[in-house]
Amino acid sequence: MLGGTVVSVKIRLQRVGTKKRPFYRVVVMDERKRRDGSTIENIGQYHPISAGNQFTVNEERVIDWLKKGAQPTATIERLLKKTGVWQKYKSVK
Repeated sequence: MLGGTVVSVKIRLQRVGTKKRPFYRVVVMDERKRRDGSTIENIGQYHPISAGNQFTVNEERVIDWLKKGAQPTATIERLLKKTGVWQKYKSVK
């Protein structure tokens, strides 16, 4: 808690790609920061237009942050469910 307000931590995407070639980092950051603002930790990456394995994350760090109360965005939650990390988190919880 900072100054009487609850600080919420989010797991979300941070765009780092060029124009028309998006590339995203999966990051943990304060929800009040801008999309490309300072991050707490970089825990993965997402290539939406590449072939093959597009989404990679450090599963242990993701589960650890979720246990601590970090909230994933809708897109991150969908990607975690698709790769099976969400089910691992639910079984550990």
